[in-house]
Amino acid sequence: MAKEQKLIRFDWAIKNILRNKANFDILEGFLSALLDEEIQILHILDTESNQETETMKYNRVDILVKDSQQRHIVIEIQNERESDYLHRLLFGTSKVIIDHHQLGHPYKEIAKVISVSILYFNLGAGDDYVYYGSTIFRGVHTKHPLKLRKREQVEEHFIFKEIDLEREIFPEYYLIHVERFEDEIKAPLDEWIYMLKHEQVRDDFQSRNIDRAREKLSLLTMNEEDRRGYEKYLMNVASERDIMETAHAEGEKIGREEGERIGLEKGEQIGLEKGQAEIVLRMYRKGKSVAEIADVTDLPLETVQAMVKQ
Repeated sequence: MAKEQKLIRFDWAIKNILRNKANFDILEGFLSALLDEEIQILHILDTESNQETETMKYNRVDILVKDSQQRHIVIEIQNERESDYLHRLLFGTSKVIIDHHQLGHPYKEIAKVISVSILYFNLGAGDDYVYYGSTIFRGVHTKHPLKLRKREQVEEHFIFKEIDLEREIFPEYYLIHVERFEDEIKAPLDEWIYMLKHEQVRDDFQSRNIDRAREKLSLLTMNEEDRRGYEKYLMNVASERDIMETAHAEGEKIGREEGERIGLEKGEQIGLEKGQAEIVLRMYRKGKSVAEIADVTDLPLETVQAMVKQ
């Protein structure tokens, strides 16, 4: 068995280490393995959720980068299940497009967006651990894809080139289900997914820049201040996961008990409401602000305020 070295969790690294230009090589290696092409990151872009503050929610971490092809790539790590997850992904990519397109400029300059989700929960049912999706138009009757062309000038002549709608125009979505990965290394990307799952890089791994990840993300190289911050982060992640799992279990139990008395549908609703209230109270008692709780639970701010006052 190849020797393994314990590494820092990738989500914490994104918040605290990988935003440094000197460490772009780690993200470049991961993205190169995923997209099967050489990636060069130009810089990190600021977004509403791309912050390094202490109040940043713990169950989701993301980063927005711009590469040498002028594409915008969102890398997001999600630790716990979130309602309407795919809808939020759509909103996120749409917001990146709007935020980085200047009013009045040609539409052909709209940013190409790639969304990469690293998920530590199962999103739907499937038999793979990496999924890809975009937009393509097919004939209603023939089911054949629509082929579009654009005119390009080559020296003194014009030629027509076929457009790859997925690669050139519409946002692309990659969903990586970390827990479904069965530790069988078949491609360079599998080495990175192994690292995401186990926080380890084996000595026999050879994909681009994964040796840099082994070197720069080692727990042994952390100073005392960073180690304390990292340990606090791990405790917050574990605490939030415990809160969510306990509340879901209690909500389901309440729903079943009340359902026997007043009907399953009503019981499920009561269970959901009481489960939500339990989540809110537990987080509030652990020092989370009302605004943070509303952000994590997707509940209206007024609802959270009413729950904590009961």
